[in-house]
Amino acid sequence: MTAIILAWNPEVWDGWQPAYPEAVDVVAETGLFPASWSVGRYGHIQAGAEAWLLLQGRHGRGLIGHGTVTSEPYPASGRSAPAGPGRYVDVAFDALLPRGEAIPVGELLDRVPGIRWKAIRGSGTAIKAENEPALRELWAEHVLPDRPDPTLPAPGTFPESAVTRVLANRYERNARARRACIEQYGLSCAACGFNFEAVYGEIGHDFIHVHHLVPLAQLGPGYEFDPLTDLVPLCANCHAIVHIHPMSPAQLRRIIDSSRSIGGGVVSPEQEASLNEARRMLG
Repeated sequence: MTAIILAWNPEVWDGWQPAYPEAVDVVAETGLFPASWSVGRYGHIQAGAEAWLLLQGRHGRGLIGHGTVTSEPYPASGRSAPAGPGRYVDVAFDALLPRGEAIPVGELLDRVPGIRWKAIRGSGTAIKAENEPALRELWAEHVLPDRPDPTLPAPGTFPESAVTRVLANRYERNARARRACIEQYGLSCAACGFNFEAVYGEIGHDFIHVHHLVPLAQLGPGYEFDPLTDLVPLCANCHAIVHIHPMSPAQLRRIIDSSRSIGGGVVSPEQEASLNEARRMLG
């Protein structure tokens, strides 16, 4: 499974910590908001699955968030407890829309009719692979309206005018900057070497997170950045780790290398090539 729907009805549960408006700000400022989410009896969810947050209730319905599942399902009483009907997963939300700006259910039904949007009652519903491209396209139109420009210069030849001045809370979600980073470094994770297309095939094509290398605390509201030097591609799991446990991708790279060395595992030539490319990106 590559994607699931998480349902949120504020009339039933509104226990965001901090409150949802502040969570929206955290995502805008840092790029991620970690949370634990109830998925009921669904025990088939895998770490790495995409998670789409669906707002429900009388005061508004629609698609309001996106993230990545970062754990296997675990019992409500903790990961060490025996399996039971109430299961949770950890989620790293990378986009949360303000209340009132959700993509309405009517538009979801028109653009992604393969999903029974009005029939969803709980969290953990799987999204069929054939519905994912249309859903991603619709989300991109709302959240990333600045589509990549195919006439942009080749990597390494960005003119002065392309080194844009943007607000700090947009650096990882700017579509042109993301595209420039990917054209420069490729689609493999700079920390672990993971490549979504190599693992998931066509549905993983062109999928990777990008991470800003300068800590948010060091940025002013008018920070000027160059996407070729300040952004680096990271897989969803590594991106979550460097935000939850603040460290550089290079530090995480050393931790991963040390872990693999202790484990004594054997990697394939393709995996070794990806790891070497990750080392090249991080110097």
